[in-house]
Amino acid sequence: MELIETDVLIVGAGAAGMYASISAAKSNARVMLCDKSLISRGGATVMAQMTVAAALGHQEADHWTHHLQDTIKSGQELCNEKLSYLLCKNAPEKIRQMRDWKTNWANDNERIRQVLAPGHGVKRCCYVDFLNTGPAVSRTLRGEVAKLKNVKRVSGLTIIDLVVEKNRVIGAIGLNTEAGEYVSIGAKAIVLAAGGLTQLFARNSASKNMGGDSHALALRAGANLMDMEFVQFFPIGHLAPRLVGMDPIMWDPFRYKLGGRLLNGREEQFIENYGGEDGDAYTVGRDLAAYAILKECEAGRGSPNGGAWLSFQHLSKAELDEAFGPIIKKLSANNIDLTKQAIEVAPIAHYHMGGIEVNESMETCVKGLFAAGECVGGANGANRLSGNAIPEAFVFGEIAGANAANTISETPHLSLQIGQNSLLNSLVELSRQPKQKSQFKTVTSRKLLFELQKLMWKNVGVLRNKQGLQMAIDEIRKMKNDIFPNLKPASGTVFNTSLMDWLDLRNSLLCAEAICLAANERKESRGAHQMEDIPFKSDKFTKNQIISMVDGNLVSHWQDVQRLKFDLEKPRWANV
Repeated sequence: MELIETDVLIVGAGAAGMYASISAAKSNARVMLCDKSLISRGGATVMAQMTVAAALGHQEADHWTHHLQDTIKSGQELCNEKLSYLLCKNAPEKIRQMRDWKTNWANDNERIRQVLAPGHGVKRCCYVDFLNTGPAVSRTLRGEVAKLKNVKRVSGLTIIDLVVEKNRVIGAIGLNTEAGEYVSIGAKAIVLAAGGLTQLFARNSASKNMGGDSHALALRAGANLMDMEFVQFFPIGHLAPRLVGMDPIMWDPFRYKLGGRLLNGREEQFIENYGGEDGDAYTVGRDLAAYAILKECEAGRGSPNGGAWLSFQHLSKAELDEAFGPIIKKLSANNIDLTKQAIEVAPIAHYHMGGIEVNESMETCVKGLFAAGECVGGANGANRLSGNAIPEAFVFGEIAGANAANTISETPHLSLQIGQNSLLNSLVELSRQPKQKSQFKTVTSRKLLFELQKLMWKNVGVLRNKQGLQMAIDEIRKMKNDIFPNLKPASGTVFNTSLMDWLDLRNSLLCAEAICLAANERKESRGAHQMEDIPFKSDKFTKNQIISMVDGNLVSHWQDVQRLKFDLEKPRWANV
C-alpha cells in the first residue's frame, strides 16, 4: 500500500477545494488536492449557472451589510450570523480577485453587470453569461491551481475515511480507482470540500458524486453536523416536455432576466394565495415557490405531469432572442417554442443548507479538520439566499485553506503505519465479507441507492409529515443495519464500480439518517422544512440542531443561534 505524506489534504476539487488549495499553497504548505472525479470537473460549481451574489455597488449603490441583512432574513432566524458575516463582507473582494484572474464577468462600460435576484433588495448578483458562470469559474480556478508547484493534484482518489488520534486528524485512507490500490495519506491538516448531498433524492440537480461524502467523513471522525433538516428544492426544475443536452435548472437565468408567469393547471397565477408576490416578475423565494407548486398539485390544480406551468408567452420573439438567442435555438431543436407554449416545471433537490459545524476559522471540533463550501452548515440558516453558494465556496475555501496551513507548524509529525492501520484493514474486510449468507441475494448497492433516493423523495421531500419521517427513519435503519452489512461488492479494485457504489451507499445511508432524524425532531415548519401536520413556526425551535455520532449511533441536541450585532451602512457606488 502506497504511503503519501503532505501538510494539507483537501478533499474535493470544486470551487471551495480549489480556493482552499490556492490559499494553503500561498501560505507555503505542501498541498494535496484530490477528488473522486476529475479536478474541477466534479461537484456543483462546474454545473452552476447564474448568479453570484456580492455587494459590489456596480449596478446600484450597495453595501455588504445590506447583503448580510438579506441573507439573515432569508435564513429565517437560523443563520450562524458570524459565518454569514464572513460570506457577505468578503464576497466583493473575491469577485474582484476572480476578475483579476481573468474571469470574464458580464460588464457594461467596465462595470460588472448585476441583476436582481429573489430575496435581494438591490441588483447584486453578477454572472459570466447565460449558462456558463460555473464552468467559467472552474476554469479560472483550475488555471490558478496549476500555477502552484506545491499543489499535488490527484483525480480518481476516493477518500474512504479519516484517521484520528487523540481528537486530531493525522491522515486519511483512500482508494485510487484507476490503479486499484488503497492509499495511506499522512496529513497535518485536512479540509473537507466535497460538496452537498442532494444526490440522496430521486429528483435532483446534483452531479453523481454529491451524496454527502464530506458529511459522513466528518461524522465518523468525531465532528458534528448542524441544520441537516434543511434541504433546498429548486422550484422550477424542468419537468416536460423532454429536453436533450440541457440542464434541468436551466430556467433560473430566464427567471432572472425575463421573470415568467408561474401558472397552475388551470393557467391561473397562484403564488399570491400563499403569501408571496409574483406578477410577471416571478421573484418569490425558492422555499415558498416549491411549497406552493406542490400544494397546487395536491389540490388537483397541477399541470398534466405533476408540476406547474412556467410561461413566457407574453413576451415577443424579439425579446426572447435578445435575452437568450443561443438558448432559444437549442430549445427550438427540442421542438420548444416559448412564444407558443408554456413548459412544465416542478421542484428538484438543489442545495443543502445544513452541513458540518465549524467556527469562524472553518475548523471543526476535531483538531486539524476543516471544512469549506456547501458541506459547511450555518451560514444560510433555513433557506439559502439566491446567489450565495459560489461566494460561500470562495470565501470559506480561502479561510479554510489559510487556517489549515497555519496549523501545520504547531502540529507534530504524525506518520501512519503502512499495512498496520486497523481502520483500513477493517474496511477492506467489511467490503469483502458479508456477515452471513444473505437473504438479499438480488440486492446490489446500486439498487439500494435507487431505493434510498425514492424513499427520501417520497417521505423527506418538500412536504413532510411525522408518519412519513418515522417510516423513512425505520426503513433507512433497516437498510443500514440489516441489508448493507450483507452486501458484497464484486472482487477487485481497478475501476470497480460495484465497490464504488458500496462506498457511496455507506456514506449516503448515514447522511440520509441524519437528515431524517433532524427533520423528525424539528416540530415546526420553517424555510425549507415544511411539515404538513405542523404548518406553523414555533419560537421554541429558533435554535440550531446538532447531530453527533455517539457509540455508532446518531444523536441530536439543540443549541442557541450565533448572533451578531451590526449596523446597516449607507449604500455606496463602487469606484470600479
